[in-house]
Amino acid sequence: MDILDILLLAVALSMDAAAVGMTHGMTDPKMPLKRVLAIGGFFGAFQAVMPLIGYALTGLIAGAFLDVFEAASSWVSFILLALIGGKMIFDSLRESESGMSLPLPLKTLMLLSVATSLDALAVGVSFSLVDSPIILPSVVIGLTTFTISLVGVYMGKLLGESVGEKFGVLGGIVLICIGIKILLF
Repeated sequence: MDILDILLLAVALSMDAAAVGMTHGMTDPKMPLKRVLAIGGFFGAFQAVMPLIGYALTGLIAGAFLDVFEAASSWVSFILLALIGGKMIFDSLRESESGMSLPLPLKTLMLLSVATSLDALAVGVSFSLVDSPIILPSVVIGLTTFTISLVGVYMGKLLGESVGEKFGVLGGIVLICIGIKILLF
């Protein structure tokens, strides 16, 4: 996977965090910089760590079945990315915006960070299955998510509520396309 693929993957994975950040921006237009940075920091950190966890878990579990995993790795990666992308699209189209209570409690921010980074865990599994390095992608995913989450919060302050869910659809489409590329090439 080249750097452009990694960057596209990072952008796709960050879309749900951006949508959540946008929601917070819409519900708290006077959000202080400290809270904006906390949202971006939590989302970015969780998105960076989850692929590492997925990668490590796959290595531990797959040791006895490595030959089988190697034979099916492209298909497994495609299926995982297609399912995650499809779920992101489905969730984005299904969800209705609801206001969040202010201020955003730390516990809620942590839960949202975990929820928006579960797809990154599966990406770590995919990287392990195709024997691709994970450190650079994890760093890129984390930094990209941090940046895009910050942008999402500020966009939420400026845009109406109808825009937020479109980011999840775009992210899902990009994940599916990367899965297809892994399968075909």
